[in-house]
Amino acid sequence: MAYGDQLYVIRPWLQLDGVYEHHGIDAGDGTVIHYSKRTAEATVRQTSIEEFAQGGRIHKREYATCYIADSAVQRARSRIGEQKYNLLLNNCEHFATWCKTGISSSRQVREFAPIVANMQPDQLEREIFRSLEGQPGAAELFDGALGSIKQSWDEIQPHYNQVVRELNAWDTIAKQAVTRGRDDLARAALHRKRTYRQQAEQLKPQLDRLAELTEKLVRDRNQFLR
Repeated sequence: MAYGDQLYVIRPWLQLDGVYEHHGIDAGDGTVIHYSKRTAEATVRQTSIEEFAQGGRIHKREYATCYIADSAVQRARSRIGEQKYNLLLNNCEHFATWCKTGISSSRQVREFAPIVANMQPDQLEREIFRSLEGQPGAAELFDGALGSIKQSWDEIQPHYNQVVRELNAWDTIAKQAVTRGRDDLARAALHRKRTYRQQAEQLKPQLDRLAELTEKLVRDRNQFLR
């Protein structure tokens, strides 16, 4: 690891090892600039590398092209004291990636959505409560979990809506082909309709699970945070 490198450590999230990466920029003097959650509100701070790692193994994010080390560190230092953390839009990975490349991006947010969507609501709710119980800043972390669920919904719902539109369109085409005596076109349209129906049948249960989980969490939020 060297001055200006983008570092990350793997941390458990909801008892799932390897899901969450915590990112920062190596300041070259045994410290890392990163979004620290040691205070009530997440803040960009320059801390010891030990505090950053919290006992985890440190990895380096590689880039084909990126800013030189001096620029990356200067960019990181320019945001020290910032308190604009957002799990989906401005998390620790967004911050570190912006310092290195100028682009605010979080790969793990994009990859995490399918994991949330496929877990059973009761199971995921229990894991959220278990992982946040007794943690400082539990309300913020709890709302962050809700944010991840919303991200999953926003990933799946537009796809599902498009699939339903295609299903209905091919159903109409099949019926029109039959009335015109074009059995060949009707068979082709019905084949496409079946394909989209299968996709809809896969996506709809995921949306139902997300809706049920959101309802459970919103309903139980005040009880959990008392």
